[in-house]
Amino acid sequence: MSELTKIAKVSRKSYYQWLKRQPTQREIENKAILEAIYQIEKRHQNCAGHKKVTAILNNENGKNQEIPEYTFSFDFRINIKRVRRIMRKHGIKADVRQKKRSRKKEQQQYQEDNLLERKFIQIAPNLVWVSDTTELTYGRNNKVRLHVVLDLYGRYALSYHISPTETAEAAIEAFKRAAKQAGTFAPMIHTDRGAAYTSNDFNNYLTSNNSKHSLSAPGTPADNAVIEHYWGDFKYIWMAHHSHPQTLAELKDLIKQGVEYFNTVEISSKRNNLTAEDFRNEAV
Repeated sequence: MSELTKIAKVSRKSYYQWLKRQPTQREIENKAILEAIYQIEKRHQNCAGHKKVTAILNNENGKNQEIPEYTFSFDFRINIKRVRRIMRKHGIKADVRQKKRSRKKEQQQYQEDNLLERKFIQIAPNLVWVSDTTELTYGRNNKVRLHVVLDLYGRYALSYHISPTETAEAAIEAFKRAAKQAGTFAPMIHTDRGAAYTSNDFNNYLTSNNSKHSLSAPGTPADNAVIEHYWGDFKYIWMAHHSHPQTLAELKDLIKQGVEYFNTVEISSKRNNLTAEDFRNEAV
């Protein structure tokens, strides 16, 4: 025994304490859950995943009593994280055939969805609007989402909207304000594939305004380069050169001034050294 404990690098005292150790209540429960999981996997051809196993363990369908193969019954609720942890520890994995993805077909679909095709130069106002959101903070890491709608002609910010999170409702509100400001609705809108922009509510809203939706490919910010460049300037030219706002009211005021600055003060050689507002007014 001494030689074995030396090889294992444990003391004889620790070894005998381990022999006499009683399992904890948690360990007893986990053992019972493991035996139940084996029963469930056997009945479901080893194809039950974490969610299904958890539902059966908790008898969520109320049918465990009617199935003679199941001999378990628990008087406490079992969390899905606990089930996942036990299954992983013992190498229990649902034998489910994964659907094959046709990446070539997906790439073709992304190309078809990108109606804009990076044609960022437009010949007149209100032909194409682009939109995106970014995160801004105030106080001690309080966060909001800033939505902006830009007209590609002159890169004029038609509207902005501040919301706690990125939602379809917030995105729609930003476009409602843009339409009110422009007095019309652009026949094409370009966005990324964020959840707000791919939602049914947002796309139904665009359809109701007879507008086509152009989408960037996943992970390809260059497909929406104009708005990405706008965010870069807004954060590093405007926000970074002002004191960090401590309240939401201060942040709102700073955003308002920033949008006005990029519309009415900043000039660009791409607009013949005019501001976005002057460039737009010349077209009108």
